[in-house]
Amino acid sequence: MPSAYLLVSHGSRDSRPQVAMERLSWLLSQSQTRTQTALQVATIAGFQKSKSEKNISNFPLVGTACLELAPVSLHEQIREFADRALKYGYNRIEIVPLFLLPGVHVMEDIPAEVAMAQKTLGSRLKLELKPHLGTHPGLIRLLANKQATTKAEVGILLAHGSRRAGAKQPVEAIAQQLGMLSAYWAVPPSLASRVQELVSAGHQQIGIVPYFLFAGGITDAIAQSVEQLQEQFPAVEIDLAEPLGASQELALLILDLVD
Repeated sequence: MPSAYLLVSHGSRDSRPQVAMERLSWLLSQSQTRTQTALQVATIAGFQKSKSEKNISNFPLVGTACLELAPVSLHEQIREFADRALKYGYNRIEIVPLFLLPGVHVMEDIPAEVAMAQKTLGSRLKLELKPHLGTHPGLIRLLANKQATTKAEVGILLAHGSRRAGAKQPVEAIAQQLGMLSAYWAVPPSLASRVQELVSAGHQQIGIVPYFLFAGGITDAIAQSVEQLQEQFPAVEIDLAEPLGASQELALLILDLVD
């Protein structure tokens, strides 16, 4: 019996990340066609419903859940998804945190929610928490593709940032491999300080690659910040790339984490 899969995101009041999650769950299910002849996508919020729920236990379930800003807690969302999985004969759910950095949410909050859900489920179904998305080395390739769209001579990799010790290390490593500087939205060094540093060094073309999964409120704020920086430095071309987005390539990375 294959596992059911549950993709866990942060959650947002903006509808765009959830739409992207829905798209990504569908892409993940399509990626399974390499080994499956038919597929079923199920989301807790009911974004996609099956045309037929007969014999669903033969096919993988792919669901989505949110850590925050959902009507119910994450452990309750997991339990609801588990009830559906049990109905069709699954005995295991692989949970993939769609987070890029090993911050508090990844290291503490999600494991605690999974543990609560497992306690409720008992031995009826096994919950397996997989590594968070940011651990996959293939992300570097996707970011390099985004970097190429800027056509700039120097680049800045802009991540959210976390005050948790060691959370910056993965970003610093990726930035180094891509030949970029790192900057953070929530902690120093800031985007503005990095742009100032590059302008002072004489660079006239600066590319910014957001290390964010989907468009949303923060990426909108980043775009506004870039516009302000462009006004501050009119002689410099500042090019902002798109976030990673729900792509087939990203779905394949997730599939690799659960395979």
